Amino acid sequence: MVWEVDAISAKTNSTTQDASNRIKKQKQTNSKGENKMNFKKLFVAAAAALSLAACGAAQTSNSSSSASSEAKQENKHVKIGVNAGNHEVWDDVIARLKEKEGIEVELVEFTDYVQPNQALENGDVDLNSFQTIIYLERFNKEQGTHIKPIGYTVIAPMGVYSKKIKNVSELKDGDTIAIPEDTSNNSRALRLLHAAGVIKLKDPNNTLATQDDIVENPKNIQIKELPAGQTARALDDVAASLINNGFAVEAGFQPTKDSIFIEQITDSSQPYYNVIAAKEGNENNEVYKKIVEYYQSPETAKKIEEVSKGANVPVWEKAKLK
Repeated sequence: MVWEVDAISAKTNSTTQDASNRIKKQKQTNSKGENKMNFKKLFVAAAAALSLAACGAAQTSNSSSSASSEAKQENKHVKIGVNAGNHEVWDDVIARLKEKEGIEVELVEFTDYVQPNQALENGDVDLNSFQTIIYLERFNKEQGTHIKPIGYTVIAPMGVYSKKIKNVSELKDGDTIAIPEDTSNNSRALRLLHAAGVIKLKDPNNTLATQDDIVENPKNIQIKELPAGQTARALDDVAASLINNGFAVEAGFQPTKDSIFIEQITDSSQPYYNVIAAKEGNENNEVYKKIVEYYQSPETAKKIEEVSKGANVPVWEKAKLK
């Protein structure tokens, strides 16, 4: 009986061991199956992630391309700072630019010679067109701005205007004359008074002459310095005013007809050539260069002659910017 029990026990143990081995094999088989399933799941997840990433990259690329395209489109809308007055010449240039190049130009008017440069320096306008090359150089030096000329336009002669006399020879002893106060236009006005025989300068070729350089003033003329935009408004209060061409036109004068003495254009007039200017770093902007190209054209020269009746003279063929 003991043997039978032992035999039964052994058989039971053997059966139990076989069952245990089958369970282990099943677990191993299941484990392998699970591993395969997990690997498949990981592969599918990774593929999905890569697909999403690719879609995201494509969208980013398309977005960047779209942004770049929009930037180029925005570049074709250009704001140009100018002084208030007659803009028929610019209007003609603008119409041709829009028709042939798709470039939109907006003129932004200012009433003095300071704001257009401040606006350009601050990025409120893209270009400006109102000043002489010497004025721009002095402004940069005195104000610490970073503005560069990118093309010549015209020379606009300064003139002597009066509501009280018809000739500078009629000036009386002690009369007052108004001139612009800014450095470049101030010296330009003094040089014009020298040319008119009203005063004598130590060196009439000095483009930075001041009242300290006056060596003769036979009629003891009193010189009143004002912002350039105010010299025309001062005509009721002074014997004569020296007025920049643009402000004279704005005040209703025709420079070649209404001035009692006007600046002559000579080889030494180059410092007074007017320019189109841009913020430093934008000198080679293709849209800006195209605007200069259209301005410096025979069509523009013809329009300048028609509008100004000879008061403004195109100068882009007389000199090139360095």
